[in-house]
Amino acid sequence: MRNNGLIKFFGILFGIVSIYQLSFTFIVNNAERKAKQYAIENIEAFEEDYIAKREIEELRYLDSIHNTSILGFTTYGKAKERELNKGLDLKGGINVILQISIKDILKGLADNSKDPIFNKALNDAEILQKNSNDPYVESFFIAFEKLDQNKKLASPSIFANRTLSEEINFEMTNEQVKPIIRRKIDESVVSAFEVLRKRIDKFGVTQPNIQRLGNSGRILIELPGAKDVERVKNLLQSTAQLEFWEAFKGEEFFKSFFEIDSLLKIKLQRENINKPIDNTSEESQDDAGINTLSLGNEEEQENEEENSIDSLLSEVESATAQSDTLPDSNKVITKENPLLGLVKSQGYQGGPVIGSFAASDKEIVLEYLNLPEARRLLPSKYRYVKFAWGIENPVTGLVDLYALQSNRKDVPPLGGAVVVDASQSYDQLGNPSVTMQMNLKGSRIWESMTEKAFKKRSQIAIVLDNIVYSAPGVSNGAITGGRSEISGTFTLNEAIDLANVLRAGKLPASADIIQSEIVGPSLGKEAIQSGIYSFIIALIFVLVWMIFYYGRAGFYADIALLFNILVLFGILAGLGAVLTLPGIAGIVLTIGISVDANVLIFERVREELKKGKGLAKSITDGFNNALSSILDANITTGLTALILFIFGTGPIKGFATTLLIGIGTSLFTAIFITRFFIDNRKERGKKIVFSTSFTQNLLSKVDISFLKKRKIAYLVSFLFVGLSIFSLFTKGLNQGVDFLGGRSYTVRFENVVNPSQVQEKIIPLLESAEVKTFGEENQLKITTKYKIDEEGTEVDKEITEKLFTALQEDLPEELSYEEFADLSITNKDVGVMSSIKVGPTIADDIKQNSYFSVLGSLIIVFLYILLRFRKWQFSLGAVTAVFHDVIIVLGIFSITYTFMPFNMEINQAFIAAVLTVIGYSLNDTVVVFDRIREFTNSHGSWGLPKVINNALNSTLSRTLNTSITTLIVLLAIFIFGGESIRGFMFALIIGVVVGTYSSVFIATPIMFDTSKKTLHTKKG
Repeated sequence: MRNNGLIKFFGILFGIVSIYQLSFTFIVNNAERKAKQYAIENIEAFEEDYIAKREIEELRYLDSIHNTSILGFTTYGKAKERELNKGLDLKGGINVILQISIKDILKGLADNSKDPIFNKALNDAEILQKNSNDPYVESFFIAFEKLDQNKKLASPSIFANRTLSEEINFEMTNEQVKPIIRRKIDESVVSAFEVLRKRIDKFGVTQPNIQRLGNSGRILIELPGAKDVERVKNLLQSTAQLEFWEAFKGEEFFKSFFEIDSLLKIKLQRENINKPIDNTSEESQDDAGINTLSLGNEEEQENEEENSIDSLLSEVESATAQSDTLPDSNKVITKENPLLGLVKSQGYQGGPVIGSFAASDKEIVLEYLNLPEARRLLPSKYRYVKFAWGIENPVTGLVDLYALQSNRKDVPPLGGAVVVDASQSYDQLGNPSVTMQMNLKGSRIWESMTEKAFKKRSQIAIVLDNIVYSAPGVSNGAITGGRSEISGTFTLNEAIDLANVLRAGKLPASADIIQSEIVGPSLGKEAIQSGIYSFIIALIFVLVWMIFYYGRAGFYADIALLFNILVLFGILAGLGAVLTLPGIAGIVLTIGISVDANVLIFERVREELKKGKGLAKSITDGFNNALSSILDANITTGLTALILFIFGTGPIKGFATTLLIGIGTSLFTAIFITRFFIDNRKERGKKIVFSTSFTQNLLSKVDISFLKKRKIAYLVSFLFVGLSIFSLFTKGLNQGVDFLGGRSYTVRFENVVNPSQVQEKIIPLLESAEVKTFGEENQLKITTKYKIDEEGTEVDKEITEKLFTALQEDLPEELSYEEFADLSITNKDVGVMSSIKVGPTIADDIKQNSYFSVLGSLIIVFLYILLRFRKWQFSLGAVTAVFHDVIIVLGIFSITYTFMPFNMEINQAFIAAVLTVIGYSLNDTVVVFDRIREFTNSHGSWGLPKVINNALNSTLSRTLNTSITTLIVLLAIFIFGGESIRGFMFALIIGVVVGTYSSVFIATPIMFDTSKKTLHTKKG
């Protein structure tokens, strides 16, 4: 081979660069191993909370060497930034998709318009979104125009307001306004993206990943290694809507509670609601909330006749007049008091707190207080009163209620936009707090507000995301300079996060977690071990097999394979790609691809040698003749991997990334590196063999008439496909949360548990649940759709609490709820090990994208083969074979998922497997078609049946060799690779078996039967 020197140069260069890129990973691992050992030596195991103390000690050690030179060319800090990234499944952490509320953005652009058509269009757009993949704003435009075709978006009450006056005027048509609104929304999402990026940068997680997902307003955030899940969720979802409000005195407002309480009793009597509200139990409170739900319907109340309200209010006045004075705060509150019965304690004298309530009563209390009749009872100074809750007391479960001095537009006197800096500090008692600095405009307003509060001896409520964090009084006169402090029951981390959030700025709209995956560090550690085991076992088998089958040539192929793995890992590290468990599966599959390329080459060389050609000529012709098949096979696999990369997310994208890179490196090493070693040995005059004594004549004299057996093959395939379709229609598939939406928890127990019995315990609390063994018999996967439409950490906590309650009989007695639910524990053996949540909207999108990816791959395959072989019969045969393979894989999953001892959910990983099966099936088919084309050119007089049979027999050795090697590799991952990818690997194993069969007995016969005449093509 010419240019051996050039190949040698690039080979050495790629090797050095790859070792350099991977050196950072080795440096980091070595430093962190020393840090762990240092922590173990300094913190004894008998100390209290020794695990947490060791983690702190590790961080201190690593901080101390952060800028220390290592090996003279890097430091730990720099190496950490360039190490090979590990995904959530290998490292633990959190992966979320945030939905920025486009509805909120539109409301903001419309200056919170009260226009009924505008607001109805917003609600109708949400309904349209359930069956649409279009962005929310497009659904809004459709809904708006459907309600009133004459209504203009440029109306003064909608978008032609003061805020947008420079861009939108009254004369504009809807078509002129739409692009402006789209641009404004995009700007808001970009702003949200930047705010979130700044927050994450300050959080301290190494190698975070944040990216926008199309134009949907969705943002993907991956934080490998993040342990404090609740802290991360709060950091991401907080809009940081900071407001400063003047507060009413709580004791004065409390007097109005007695009149409102009388009103509620009379209303309840009028509506024949005789059941008293019993605040002694949650159940009775829930009943009260249901019974009085009609009271909160403001539209009905607004339409009620005026004289009815007046009559009701006169009864209230009469009832309160019967007692000489209003009862004081020490009055015994009875169960017959709808509102007063919910008060747990009254606020302190002179303070801003009206009273304390149970957190579970918050909704019903606000429902009562916001009744139109109740508002009319209030004195005129409370006309625009705004109620807000404080922070829930984690010990008592109580929360304080505040009355804020609002206005007609509900706009605070001072907002968070004036804050230019924020930092964590400590208050006078030594508790963590947050200090803020305002700009000049904010400083002036703040000075005015504090002066007014000082004179009135009132308080200023500091409200963040509609929660009152503190309501301090002003004791020393007006505060100048624009400095203020937020204090409360903060932990140190909460104060640090709040300061970071305020410094990064507020989100332009609310952000909801619509999909999340949380993996504990213990599960990640186990995944690394299983991934390494499967990789080593697969690699050893392939290395031994190649030497056994191809002798010296196989040894050179092994060297090229090891070099391929080195370069592959080097490229992954250099690109900053994320290595996941499916990614390791992709690397192992790359081994199979690399072997396949060498097998194609060596089989062609052996054919040339059998023709009597010399060694040098056989090697040259073997490499040249195999090149076409190698390129076609890898391009088709690469196209399906590219589709997977485009449509996949998270670990699946990691699988596609490694597969794409692996295809490129396999081509380079098989075509050039293997050739370099073979040519080098040949030029030195040494003997080189391409087989051993055991394999020299193996499958060399096979002469099977495949086409004569095609009708039997058709019948077998018809039966399998028919059975698969029947099962799919009657039994269906075991769709996972990716496709249905819901929450899924991996829970580990101390002893073996019965999934059916556990399911019976959970259903009464969570309404619906599916429980299956996941891996070992002491580990379950629990899936539920309970409150799937509701977002927030409160719902997540409620579900885990219900799980803990239901599972207590099977858990150790000493295990607390916090230990059960905490995913940050490093060496966790019992409790929740990981959790996944997928909202119904994004589940529909995932399902739709999966259909598109499979359909798109079939179309691309058809077009590529049509382009390469210039005959539609080839394309039809290939697509039919692929369709056949996909249906059978789906059918086997449908038939067997009820009794297989491992997880067989249909999720994104399964779709990745289906696309990989498509690629593999095409790989086999293209190799056969390529040989048919070659034989047609060289032996056109044979006739098509003979050409096809000879082509199939000549590729049989390669087909079986590659398939067996790939199967053994896949089996190694299936057995040793961990439970989370076992279903994924099972699909690939079925796909390889069926794909090998279909390339011989389906694709080629279909091509033959649809060809009307013998194929004659010109050489070249």
